[in-house]
Amino acid sequence: MTAVLAFALAGGALAAAPAHAQAARDPSAEQFVQASAQRVLSILSDKSLAPAQRATAFHQAVNELVDVPRVSTFVLGKYARTVTPAQKAQFTATFQRYAESVYETRLNEYRGASLTVTGSVVRKPGDVVVNSSLKPRASAQPLQVSWRVLGRDGSWKVVDMQFKGVWLAITQQQDFVSTIDNAHGDVNVLIAQLQKGYQPSDRKK
Repeated sequence: MTAVLAFALAGGALAAAPAHAQAARDPSAEQFVQASAQRVLSILSDKSLAPAQRATAFHQAVNELVDVPRVSTFVLGKYARTVTPAQKAQFTATFQRYAESVYETRLNEYRGASLTVTGSVVRKPGDVVVNSSLKPRASAQPLQVSWRVLGRDGSWKVVDMQFKGVWLAITQQQDFVSTIDNAHGDVNVLIAQLQKGYQPSDRKK
């Protein structure tokens, strides 16, 4: 499966990479990303945790960081309006496991890294792009990561992440819709592919 992980607004509201038109910052959104994203990285590098404990802690941390139900609707694109309730429930559960696996794979090379929030841009009230820098312990160059968060008053959730220049949720929606199109609208084909691609590293250790 070539799709990359991401998270985004339901109902197609996230149609393009965010345009940073406004200059205002949101300290609350920045604090959320600083604490929650760093927690995810710290769990990956915590050698005191057994594999099963690490998997559980990682699952909880991702749920606190990301609005998974909203994302699972977005990545289905036009098919979110036509899936049956049973298909939607199965897809959401499968997507969460797959998403966690992809996140873990992509962030594992930065386990133990320190995350520093470098600023934010308020696109509109309750919709903020938070910019950060991931610095590995080694002498490697820092990685610039942006997080799109929704919420307000200290209650935020990530809905997309720009990793190595790619807004992941948008890319994933394109891949998923293409897969379903090629299957003549059969969402079950996508579900089966996601299940096949679900390979969290902790379960392989």
